[in-house]
Amino acid sequence: MSFDARALSALDFPRVLDALAERSATSLGAERARALRPSDDPERIARELDEVEDALFGVSLSLGGIHDIRELHARAAEGRVLSGSELLSAAYSLDGAMTVKRAIGVNSRGPLREVATGLGDHSELVRRVLSALDRDGAVRDDASPRLRDLRKRIEPLRGRIRERLTATLEKWSDVLQEHIVTIRRDRYVLPVQASRVGQVQGIIVDASATGQTYFVEPAAVTQLNNELTRLILDEEAEVRRILTELSGLLAGDADVPMTLVTIGELDLIASKARLARDWRLNRPESSVGGTYDLREVRHPLIENPVANDVTLGDTKLLLITGPNMGGKTATIKTLGLAVLMHQCGLYVAAASAKLPVVRDVLVDIGDEQSIEASLSTFASHLKHLRYVLRHAAPDTLVLVDELGSGTDPNEGAALAQSLIETLLAQDARGIITSHLSPLKLFALETPGLKNASMGFDVDTLAPTYVLQVGQPGRSFALAIAQRMGLPADVLRRAEDLLGPDAGLMERMLEGLEREREDLRAQLEGTAAARRDAEAELGRVRQERETLELRRNEMLAEASQKAESLYADAIERVRTLRARAQEDSARPRVMQELRDLRVSAQKARPAPIVREERGDPIRVGSRVDVPAYNAAGQVLELRGDDLVVQLGVMKVGVKRRDVRLKQEPKVTAPRTRGPRNAFAGAVAVSTFQNELQLRGMGVEEAVEELRTAVLEAHALKESPLRVVHGKGQGVLRRLLREYLKGDKKVESFHDAEANQGGHGVTIVNIRH
Repeated sequence: MSFDARALSALDFPRVLDALAERSATSLGAERARALRPSDDPERIARELDEVEDALFGVSLSLGGIHDIRELHARAAEGRVLSGSELLSAAYSLDGAMTVKRAIGVNSRGPLREVATGLGDHSELVRRVLSALDRDGAVRDDASPRLRDLRKRIEPLRGRIRERLTATLEKWSDVLQEHIVTIRRDRYVLPVQASRVGQVQGIIVDASATGQTYFVEPAAVTQLNNELTRLILDEEAEVRRILTELSGLLAGDADVPMTLVTIGELDLIASKARLARDWRLNRPESSVGGTYDLREVRHPLIENPVANDVTLGDTKLLLITGPNMGGKTATIKTLGLAVLMHQCGLYVAAASAKLPVVRDVLVDIGDEQSIEASLSTFASHLKHLRYVLRHAAPDTLVLVDELGSGTDPNEGAALAQSLIETLLAQDARGIITSHLSPLKLFALETPGLKNASMGFDVDTLAPTYVLQVGQPGRSFALAIAQRMGLPADVLRRAEDLLGPDAGLMERMLEGLEREREDLRAQLEGTAAARRDAEAELGRVRQERETLELRRNEMLAEASQKAESLYADAIERVRTLRARAQEDSARPRVMQELRDLRVSAQKARPAPIVREERGDPIRVGSRVDVPAYNAAGQVLELRGDDLVVQLGVMKVGVKRRDVRLKQEPKVTAPRTRGPRNAFAGAVAVSTFQNELQLRGMGVEEAVEELRTAVLEAHALKESPLRVVHGKGQGVLRRLLREYLKGDKKVESFHDAEANQGGHGVTIVNIRH
């Protein structure tokens, strides 16, 4: 599949490719950028977008310093010997490619790793070249043993020749042009005056441009010069051999072509990522069913463009009408460019975009009068429209600018309506712009076709470039003419010529615009009120959260303080308990113990139970459970679920399935609980004769029992009811072992079967 080049040009697509090429780091990437064309393969498009995302958020691709060495590789493959600098350029580029591959392997999230598999391993070639050549491309002395040996011999020989010639300078001083030793044609010589050259023995090697000086090689150094020349020729041969070998290594590296192709592909991906950053582009999503949904889409090549929403789906064709220079053509190009960029694996200039994958973009934009083909503007439009009609289908995008223009308005309108009907029958999607008023009425009555216009400010005679879907555009010709100062009688005559129907349409459109503005103002007012209400709600919620936090802090503080007071009281109880062992102090100590127990019990905080606001049911509440025809006490709250104790059975029920049981408040005898050994008042004994030990550890239970027996003995209370539960019988056995050894205990036995049986021990206190 290939998109029509004329359509790409009409939509300014080459300018996007130029911007992409400018962001390339290599000539390989720039070449790929300018050759980029849209694809109609959804899988390929999705893969290329994944690659761009990886380059944006995963790997920072650095391809600088990598050159296009295709020509060097081709020359080497032909058997030609490359220079040292050329080989060095190839080695650096291939080394850079391997560096990129390593970076992708470390940082890529996946997509670029697949691309990087095309980068070959050129480590041996790079190693050989960099070890044989210095940074200027010259062959190193240690590139081979022979070259090292030759260069070691050449330099000392040069020194011997210079020394011998320097010694000759005094001898020949009267015939020399200058007292220097120089080199001509790779041989050391002396500059001799031309008029006195016959006075010296030696070989004339060269002459100056003026002919005033001859460069003579004295016979004393001829043999040495000959030896130097031979060594230099051998050195050059060895250097050429090394360069030939390295060129052969480059030619034999079969992975080089694929590496260069991959470098171009990676550079293109990196350029796409740079373009997305520079132009603030976002990733588009593919849609199905020919649906276009672009939010805040803008033309990426226009400076400070106005963003619009464009939607095509149930509305197959959008008919945009309105004055010239209002942005209709820019809107067409905006949609076309978004589609082309998406199918090139590029991000698009929109806040969000859902686009289908189309087979072709069918375009008729601009005046294209052809003198060579003897075609008028209208004929040129017809030529393009014929192509559009021939290829329009559900999987194409149709973009037609100024439909029906260039000919008689009535005939143009009829032709335009017929063309639109054909496009709708072909289930095509797209945008059409026009100035023809009959098409506005046609759009109002035709399913799949919707009116739209570009905003225009009559007061300033300036377009707003805002797309207004659902409302046809006015031409504003007479309004603009009036603002421009045309005589009033001319304008009145124009209105008369238009006739009542035309005037009626303009007035209807003007009325619609006023209603639209009123509705927009109302919506803005409603939105503002809603924002204020949401802000107020937020403040109320914040205050409530602050109060709740303070409440919890106060409860925690009170709980901590009460726990501290309770702990102090318990410590005093233990001290008094020790003093109670003395018979003389026992009555007074017992009274003080009772007072402390009462105070400590009052000071100890009740557990904080979290409950739903306004819900009267809480832990400890008595409730009726109709499903069980019984009443019980709430043990736990679990959201909408409750755990209720019904006799010996615990059941789980919903809040809605129970009723709070309202019971008269009575003063019930207090039940002795854990760590509550003594209680009472000064005048009336409030001794608690039931001791609850279930769930305690053995040591704690024995300590509680010892305290209770001591108190009962001091107060002459008997019997004491000890509730320890049945379980495995371990706690019962250990408690009874203690009771056997306590002299204050007269006897003990199990409770009656209906009073707890083996789970309760009745202790008779000795008096």
